[in-house]
Amino acid sequence: MSDMKTNKLKVVYGDGVLGIHAADTHYLFSYEKGGLESLRVNDVEWLYRVPKPAFWRATTDNDRGNGFSTKSAQWFGADQFSAAVDFSVMVDGVEIAKPVAPENNRYDNQQTADKVKITFNYQTTTSPQTTVLVSYEVVNGGELTITATYLGQSDLPELPAFGLRLVMPAPVTGFTYQGLSGETYPDRWQGGELGIHQVDGLPVTPYLVPQEMGMHIKTDWVTLTHHTGSHLRVDKTDNQFAFSALPYTAVELESATHQNELPPARRTVLTVYGAVRGVGGIDSWGSDVQPAYRLPSDQDYSVSVTITAN
Repeated sequence: MSDMKTNKLKVVYGDGVLGIHAADTHYLFSYEKGGLESLRVNDVEWLYRVPKPAFWRATTDNDRGNGFSTKSAQWFGADQFSAAVDFSVMVDGVEIAKPVAPENNRYDNQQTADKVKITFNYQTTTSPQTTVLVSYEVVNGGELTITATYLGQSDLPELPAFGLRLVMPAPVTGFTYQGLSGETYPDRWQGGELGIHQVDGLPVTPYLVPQEMGMHIKTDWVTLTHHTGSHLRVDKTDNQFAFSALPYTAVELESATHQNELPPARRTVLTVYGAVRGVGGIDSWGSDVQPAYRLPSDQDYSVSVTITAN
């Protein structure tokens, strides 16, 4: 990986894609799909689908008891169907004309740069709509920083969560992270022990009814291990982040009423969060989450992480 420290990025301007290459690290961005379509390092592919903004978490017993999921159902649709409507590209700090045909014909196959940033503008399917900006910045050396920002909008229900969901082609063999032990949430974390924790596989909490699980807040970094022995590391940039690493999406968990209805575990769903709603449950399963642990729609939320692989 030492060559990555000195070599410029190679930039390829395709008709509908932008390729960025640094030694053994290769990124492919799709304008149509709205994000990073491929992240390949040392011949290991780390992405199954383009990362998308995450607004939903599977309904908990307490959410069901206080009617939160019904009140916030718009975010379920936004989680599934919000789409990128625009994008911009900056090369070495200068915004360029959108490099799509025929504009991209002006570039040959020898284009290089020290820094490339591509930002996608997502519009939610809520009413009223709001905007999420997802930016990817690759710097000389191949390091990738992803930042997702939700722009606050009044007259919408409270959010279950906000972050970015990355789906990987196969289950990882485990993950290691620096943060608090066990499952933690904004209103359920003080029993967690600060340290470096190793988790085998992608454990699923055996709730009678599958629901939200596996959250780890106040995280500095997490490293996932591929079955080939390769690793993908996600580091905080400025602020700590929350994450979950599960074999299911929130929708798959939401759709199952019993454990035996969950599909076979075929993927890794890594979601990094900048904001997470509390779980409540302070008196049986009917009370709402305390106000300090809710996510009002009119506030901005953001998460930013740096990704490296080897």
